[in-house]
Parts: sequence; structure tokens; C-alpha cells
Amino acid sequence: MSSETDTTERARPEPIQAVPVRHPGRWVAVAVIGVLVAMFVHLLVTNKAFNWSFMVDEMFRPPIMEGLRGTLALTVLAMVIGVSLGVVIAIMRLSENPILRGVSWAYTWFFRAVPRLVLAILFGNLGILWARIEFGLPFDRQLGALFGVDDFEARLFGFSALEILTGFVAGMLALGLSEAAYMAEIVRAGIQSVDEGQTEAAQALGLSRTQILRRIVLPQAMRVIIPPTGNETIAMLKDTSLVAFVPVSTELFFQLKAVGNRTFQVFPMYVAACLWYLLLTSVLLAGQYYLERHFSKGFGKSAQAKIRLRGIAAEAGGSASEAGRG
Repeated sequence: MSSETDTTERARPEPIQAVPVRHPGRWVAVAVIGVLVAMFVHLLVTNKAFNWSFMVDEMFRPPIMEGLRGTLALTVLAMVIGVSLGVVIAIMRLSENPILRGVSWAYTWFFRAVPRLVLAILFGNLGILWARIEFGLPFDRQLGALFGVDDFEARLFGFSALEILTGFVAGMLALGLSEAAYMAEIVRAGIQSVDEGQTEAAQALGLSRTQILRRIVLPQAMRVIIPPTGNETIAMLKDTSLVAFVPVSTELFFQLKAVGNRTFQVFPMYVAACLWYLLLTSVLLAGQYYLERHFSKGFGKSAQAKIRLRGIAAEAGGSASEAGRG
């Protein structure tokens, strides 16, 4: 008995002497990054070209704040147009009607192909096509000439193109219509991510296609739609700077650039533009985070774990009941 105990004690392995893995490359990378950060901070502090006192003094002037309000208004209105029209185009793209599918495909093809800067300048010059924008019976003069009636007009009201297609409206339409093409693809992907069984079950309950889309499909598709929509909103905020070339004077970048050109301090105003866009983008990122968290309820790791536990419990219960019946 004692010999067996001695043999067991001799066979027991010695404790493992764990040696941590060394990563010299990480320390080299940290040292390099630290040097680069120090050089960058030294540049910000010592280089007089930044002219921080002038920059901070000019960043909050009334014209700049007016441009900030214009940028925010452009972002909101363009995204409202883009999201609303994008949902309609996405539904058309998923329609069984080939004409609707073709129209939606042509729309997305055109507005995704043409750069937004080109669209903004193009929409800013639409007044060249029409002196007035009028509403009424289409082809009224042609119809009158066809029936022998000269100077026949069936127009209810109209506006001067220069009064309607201002720089702000032209920029808003260019950005909004362009955004609708991208939002249509995002919404289409979100709708297609929902299991078709959901739609079939709703149809079996007697719901109409509109009710199914509004109550069943879109609420579940929001989990897929929200993240890229947040990215598109941030991109739209930055793309509002393009309307400065229309030109739109009530815009942040236009006002900052105007101050720089007037005072011959162009570089500090470009840095001020970077700071403003960094601040606004940070606010939008925070809002996107909370929206994603709200619409992702029930789809996180905890929810998946609960689903797996329910499956295990169901299997255990099923086998127990079968054994009991056996």
C-alpha cells in the first residue's frame, strides 16, 4: 500500500512555471505613437499659423452662428426628404409591378452615379430651364392648338423660378434627392432581412400589405436600417459644405471661408471648420448610439442566450415528457 502511494507521489508533475509572453513590438509601437502625439501637440501649441486667439474669437460670431443654423437646417430637411422618398422608392423596388421596379432602379442609378457637388451646382442653375414654375393642366397650349384654340392656358398658379429655386432650396433638393437613392437601398436591405415567414403569418391573419409593412416588417427592419442611416446622417452633415459652391451664404463652411478671405486668415478658419464639424459629428454619434441600443432590444447577446436557454429547456421538457409517456 505504501509503495503504491510513493509511486503516485513520484508521478505527480511539478507545478507549471507560467512565464508571460513578451511583446516588445507593442512597446516600440507605443513609443513611436507617443513621440508622434508629442510632436503634434508641440505643433498645435508653438506654430503661430494656427492663431488660436483669433480663431476662437471668430468662431462664435453672429454670421458663423447663422451659418451653423443653416447647416443644421439643411441636414435635417435633406434627411427628411431622403428618408421619406427612400422608403417609397424601396417599396417600389420590391413591388411586383415591373414599371415601378424599373422607375425605382433608374432613379437610384442616376442619383448614385452623379456626384453631389455636380447635382448641387446643377440644381442651382435650374432657373435657366424655366423662367416660371406653374401648376395646372399639362400640355395646355399644345392641347389648345390641337383643337384650334389659340393662347389656351389652364394654369392655376405659378411662381418665378428665381424666387423658388434659391440657393438654399436648390442645395436642399440636390442633397435630399441624392440621399433618397442611398436610403432606398438601405431600406430595401432592411426589409429583405426580415424573415418571409413573418409576412406569410400576417397574411394568414388577414392583414393588408400596408398593415404588414407598417406593423410587422418595418419595426423589425429598423434594427438593420438605423446604423447605416446614422452614418448617412453624419455624411449628410459633412456634405452640406458642398452647397457653398451653389452658392448658399447661410451655411457654416461658406461663412467660415468668407471670414478667412476677408481677414487673410484662411488656415485658422479651415481649422475652425474642422472643429465645428468634429463637435457636430460627435453629437450625432452619441444620438446614433442610443438609437441603435433602443432598436436592438431583444437582439443582443443576452437575448440570444435566453433563446438558447429556452431551446434547451424545451428539448429537456420534450424528452422528459416523451419518457413519461413511454
